[in-house]
Amino acid sequence: MTLDSEEIIDIGETLIQRHPDRFTDDFEENKHRVANLTEVESRRVRNRISGYITRQMKEQSN
Repeated sequence: MTLDSEEIIDIGETLIQRHPDRFTDDFEENKHRVANLTEVESRRVRNRISGYITRQMKEQSN
């Protein structure tokens, strides 16, 4: 399963909007939460979504 950057961003934004209190600026924690909240089977795609969410959460905390 390969997704382009726009799809990663769309999924990440949707997850942040639906579950704003579940994500933090910790990549490892977000990785597990993305795995639980989605049905992404690809480790690479899960990590890209988690990385996007982590960056967004770090920006919001500044």
